[in-house]
Amino acid sequence: MTVSLVVVSHSEKIADGAAELAAQMAPDVRIVAAGGTTDGRIGTSLEKVLAAFDSLPEGAVILTDLGSAVMTAESALEFAENPETLLLADAPLVEGLVAAAVAAQGGADLQGVKQAAEAVGRAAHAVDLPAEQLVNAGSVTGKGPDFIGEFELINEAGLHARPAAKIAGGVSALDAKVELNGVDAASMTSLMTLGAGKGRALHVEAWGVDAERAVNYIGGLVQAGFGET
Repeated sequence: MTVSLVVVSHSEKIADGAAELAAQMAPDVRIVAAGGTTDGRIGTSLEKVLAAFDSLPEGAVILTDLGSAVMTAESALEFAENPETLLLADAPLVEGLVAAAVAAQGGADLQGVKQAAEAVGRAAHAVDLPAEQLVNAGSVTGKGPDFIGEFELINEAGLHARPAAKIAGGVSALDAKVELNGVDAASMTSLMTLGAGKGRALHVEAWGVDAERAVNYIGGLVQAGFGET
């Protein structure tokens, strides 16, 4: 069974918009938005979140925006009939949701979907760290990659939002550090900043247990035109 997703936001429009965006990347994944209060104001609603839980089959990952949304989601988990089938992800709402949706679309289990969402947050945090902390945290500086791949974009639109989400979502679920043309391949935003169009060469470097799998995964997507050709 495909893992479902719940979006908890202070704004109904933000929750609906984030869910709509993620659904474009993962058409087979059920995504339920629980945004705003029951009377249409800015805020979060325990009733809405519980209703979202009740509408889903077993297995869902929850993503939130601001701090009090986390509190609302945690309160809802206390009242849920099967809390063990619901996992709260510590991840940025939009990018984490997209990564989670892509991972779920690819068949990842509950833990895998949660990890895909949270990997996006870790990647974003690492960018903000001083250089000396990056080295202490396990920077790959000074050590060559375990696997390398070179691929040419063949789809007309190049590396736009949907291909970037597919790459980031899949890579986030793997035990590997992956860079694509020098940016973090687990970050949808970073990939989109490359502005890579049709015919552009993509250089992939990967480190870690799943390094070879990561390179093959990206290569397969690129060579298949991300399903757009």
